[in-house]
Amino acid sequence: MAHLALQALVDLKEGEEFMAVLFDQESRTFSEFLLVPNLTTKDCTPDNVDLSTPLVKYRRGEEECPLRINIPFTSAIMQSVSDSGLAVALARSGGLSFIYASQPIADQAEMVRKVKKFKAGIVVSDCNLTPNHTLQDVLDLKEKTGHSTVAVTDDGTATGVLLGLVTSRDYRISRMQTTTKVGEFMTPLVQLITGRDGITLSEANDIIWDHKLNQLPIVTESGNLVGLVFRKDYEQHKANPLELLDHDKRLMTGAGINTHDYRERVPALVEAGADVLCIDSSDGFTEWQADTLAWIRERYGDSVKVGGGNVVDKDGFDYLAAAGADFIKVGIGGGSICITREQKGIGVGQASAVMAVSQARDEWFRRTGDYIPICSDGGIVYDYHMSLALALGADFMMLGRYFARFEESPTRRLLVNGSYVKEYWGEGSNRARNWQRYGQTTSGHMMFEEGVDSYVPYAGLLRDNIAQTLAKMRATFCACGALSIPELQKKARLVRVSATSIVEGGAHDVIAKESERN
Repeated sequence: MAHLALQALVDLKEGEEFMAVLFDQESRTFSEFLLVPNLTTKDCTPDNVDLSTPLVKYRRGEEECPLRINIPFTSAIMQSVSDSGLAVALARSGGLSFIYASQPIADQAEMVRKVKKFKAGIVVSDCNLTPNHTLQDVLDLKEKTGHSTVAVTDDGTATGVLLGLVTSRDYRISRMQTTTKVGEFMTPLVQLITGRDGITLSEANDIIWDHKLNQLPIVTESGNLVGLVFRKDYEQHKANPLELLDHDKRLMTGAGINTHDYRERVPALVEAGADVLCIDSSDGFTEWQADTLAWIRERYGDSVKVGGGNVVDKDGFDYLAAAGADFIKVGIGGGSICITREQKGIGVGQASAVMAVSQARDEWFRRTGDYIPICSDGGIVYDYHMSLALALGADFMMLGRYFARFEESPTRRLLVNGSYVKEYWGEGSNRARNWQRYGQTTSGHMMFEEGVDSYVPYAGLLRDNIAQTLAKMRATFCACGALSIPELQKKARLVRVSATSIVEGGAHDVIAKESERN
């Protein structure tokens, strides 16, 4: 984004002058643009559109990106959006959550573990007992882990010699004493069908289907337990073909970090299995972010992927790129619950910010060979804004309000004035109590807020809503003659809209009936 000097000089002191800088472009939002259709060829159909996108830095043209997401959606690092429940639902649909950082380190790490343990190829058993344990121990373990399958081994560990299994079909609480020994009611090894260590996941699933099993224990030649393969994981994968999995067939999740306790938080999140991290800040153009990135690089090299931000221009992008960020978030003050612009007078319209930073990203790539994806964070009001964000240069988006509406978000569903809503608050609100993020007091309240506490209309299940949004996006891509995000960015033609053309673009001059239009 080019800039011009203000014509007027501001006198600071006698003999001193200061010249402010004025950018020569207006601060524009997504609502000020429309895409102009291109030729739609016969192969340009929604089922052919590929919405996968790189998430982290890579040498484009020389190597594949080591971490991609199957749809260009990530969820915001917010208490009211991204917990383990939403992370599971979003990963099963192909996107990635960043579990919120404004909580104790142990709690955030446990949320990451829940996502990583939700499903897998071969699951290391976390419910293990010996034959001498009791039914009460089984019930206690089920209450603690939420899992109903218990492996019975000689030493009660996940790698002991397998002696049997206990499932909910092996006991009836109403007819058994809770002091009954596990060895008396477990299904013994001789009655189990097992798979040998080294078996492929496909072969394990064939055994499950051929023998009508719910789970298949995998054991070594000496009989030691390796893990379990579950029928439900196979069925869920078939029902969710875009689900985002790591090399071990586990769901993927990200996690937020800050610039204060990263020396303790990052190791805990890495140990818990977080696939990628992101520094959570409303303003990322700071030396604190550079220090955080430097510490991570010194300790982990490039093995830990971490994003930075937020920035709104070339200077901010170049600073974080040089500091080692794997992706960079774009946007200040554009979120629906963010009031940074009206409180501090800081920010840029989201469309303008994305255009400026995407140009900086492309210049960086031409100069260094490193392609650093950018994430548009904020400013999305309508579904079509997502296609606009991608067309203007974003590689993927971070969404807060969009996901806060869904059943899987962590907040309460309430009935307010006859309509169901969900609570949604900003990390800059007093309710979030996230004072460190904004460098403000910890005395019990913030000096001023940069976010509000609000409601959003309840919208139902994440999966159903994402399916509808993706259908709209694929239709938009086809109208633009594009089958991928890079092709859309190459072919996109945009026009600025007037206030009257916005009115013309919606339903007008009719009496609308009640509608469930989304």
